[in-house]
Amino acid sequence: MKLIIAIVQDVDSRAVLKALMAEGYRATKVSTTGGFLVRGNATILIGVEETQVDSVLSILREHCHARREFVSPMAPLGEAAAMRHWVQPLEVEVGGATVFVLGVERFEQL
Repeated sequence: MKLIIAIVQDVDSRAVLKALMAEGYRATKVSTTGGFLVRGNATILIGVEETQVDSVLSILREHCHARREFVSPMAPLGEAAAMRHWVQPLEVEVGGATVFVLGVERFEQL
């Protein structure tokens, strides 16, 4: 058995969960926040047999899309007060999915 941990952008999480459920996979969504952009993510936990891993990864690839967005860099409060000029927004790539596939030594459903 394998545990797939997929960290996806919040806007993609509904489509991912809907697609997983349509294929008969059970999943748990945990709301999380990313460290760099401090934005909402969803961490989705999916327990599957080893033979199902590629199918789940295909679903994630289909529904988790990278996109480019402009963000305003955040300066620490002390530095922000000292700044005398406007900080230009940065273009960054967000989205997609970060996926971990872990071996499960034991599984019990109580």
